[in-house]
Amino acid sequence: MDPPNHITLKQHQQHNTTQHNTTQHNFTIFPSPSCSSLTLNLMSTATSHKWLTNCYNILERHVSNRPRQHHQQSLYFIHRSRPMCKGCYLSMNGCVEGENSERTRESVRTIETRRLDTVSSAAMAMYSLKMAISELKEDSPFCTSSGIMRVEVPIEEQVEAIDWLHSQSHLLLPRCYFSGREQKSCSGKLISVAGVGSAVSFSQPHAFSYWDWISIRRFLSERCPLIRAYGAIRFNAKAKVSSEWLDFGSFYFMIPQVEFNELEGGSMLTTTIAWDNALSWSWENAIAELEETLCKISSSIVKFPKQAPPTLILSSHNIPSKVDWDLGVNRALQMIKRNDSSLTKVVLARSTRVVPTTNIDPLTWLACLKGEGENAYQFFIQPPNAPAFIGNTPEQLFHRKRLHITSEALAGTRARGSSLALDHQIELDLLTSPKDDIEFTIVRESIRRKLETVCEKVIIKPKKVIRKLPRIQHLFARLTGRLRSEEDEFEILSSLHPSPAVCGFPTEEAQLLIAETEVFDRGMYAGPVGWFGGGESEFAVGIRSALVEKELGALIYAGTGIVEGSNPYLEWDELELKTSQFTKLLKLDLPLRQKVDCK
Repeated sequence: MDPPNHITLKQHQQHNTTQHNTTQHNFTIFPSPSCSSLTLNLMSTATSHKWLTNCYNILERHVSNRPRQHHQQSLYFIHRSRPMCKGCYLSMNGCVEGENSERTRESVRTIETRRLDTVSSAAMAMYSLKMAISELKEDSPFCTSSGIMRVEVPIEEQVEAIDWLHSQSHLLLPRCYFSGREQKSCSGKLISVAGVGSAVSFSQPHAFSYWDWISIRRFLSERCPLIRAYGAIRFNAKAKVSSEWLDFGSFYFMIPQVEFNELEGGSMLTTTIAWDNALSWSWENAIAELEETLCKISSSIVKFPKQAPPTLILSSHNIPSKVDWDLGVNRALQMIKRNDSSLTKVVLARSTRVVPTTNIDPLTWLACLKGEGENAYQFFIQPPNAPAFIGNTPEQLFHRKRLHITSEALAGTRARGSSLALDHQIELDLLTSPKDDIEFTIVRESIRRKLETVCEKVIIKPKKVIRKLPRIQHLFARLTGRLRSEEDEFEILSSLHPSPAVCGFPTEEAQLLIAETEVFDRGMYAGPVGWFGGGESEFAVGIRSALVEKELGALIYAGTGIVEGSNPYLEWDELELKTSQFTKLLKLDLPLRQKVDCK
């Protein structure tokens, strides 16, 4: 390996008009072609996420001037000491200085799950966990340099994971929640997961890469299937990042430090400890930080009402405005009709900021969405210093269990009818609509082609039916296949996203038109949201979602597919329908004059 290149950057923080404080950060770039990565050694903790992003851009320009054989694919941030200040985080990203790619691919040395005796309540489970962690601290059971360990306590009573999360301090970050779609009930089945703190977190400003996937996989194993990394990926990593999305990075995943599992017929409280001496994060460091987190966990769980209090809206702003939306849709239709354009579909979206008279509690909103969550995923992701990204999405990106994989095509939207007869009439209209059939076929066939590149055989069944949700209905198809290798999981994720359902077709042309038309940052909206596990992973598409910011209200996102035959006015109505699952929780009729569209 070549001798490292040393770069010294200085961060200036102004304290007053006459005095500045300078914090110096030393970085070492290790150009390892075999590892295809850069390792950035952060020797100080006085660093903000925004400053890290600026450093990344500087280093990227530096590396681009190196000979071609030294160009790298990833930049990994590794803390050399425990996080001490706002904006800092521990990210154990696997690619360690001076090591080759073979070592980077290896799992951590110890992966283990320990189950304690079943207890009657969540309070008893907390006591049991604290005692177990205290014993582990006194007599460290591991001599390995790296590892991850899950300690779990089954609870006899069934407690909703969202109630447990709501009972914890909103200052205890990061936090996450994920609930799968309703399936057949069976004893012990995992229904939903809530987590606070992170045993390991993964977040970078660059696009999610194969090496990032490898870094996460190091901590996962089929032997411990419930050790999972929950998170989300940006819709477009190349798009300019707005301030509200900055702390999410281009992707954000966390293995929760303390986790509550809602099971069919019971519950479970767990902790996860992760360490890696090569990253200067020892078993002792991990135990000490876990004890600090456990001291902040509330053992008292209060079942909160799953309805939002009456709230008046001070203002509601749409980007784009109705006028600009019509212009954008008409421009897209002109592109689709052009003989020299291959574009057949583009998905245009809208961002709606609602500012209420009181702060919106994102967990209360999510709990209300769960009320109409049949056949839908619910998610909640909040990194440190960031808003909460929540959603109630019906659309599966993919589900992998060992080599078996499923994906879904979802397109075309109609409201539900107020009566059975009207509902059936709307269903027939959707099934026979030429415009919606074009949109749906594009989505289904695109997914089929992408699955066929990594699967031995792809089956589509059903090919086209109606999926009914409480308030809307869609055209739907399910695709199944068998992967040739579990290593193909990254290829599936990177090829299925973005799908024509949220982007368009062909992908490149649609992305270009979206970038030219939309003037807001989608962030994680319409991106993959879900979890990686050892032998199983599942991702939904982050639609029907909102970003909730304290004191700033919420940004509600919705999109609609534009194909030949689309009508700008009808597409706007579809946006209103999709957004209404959030806005119906609030009173929008006062003050009416402040409900405006933003240019």
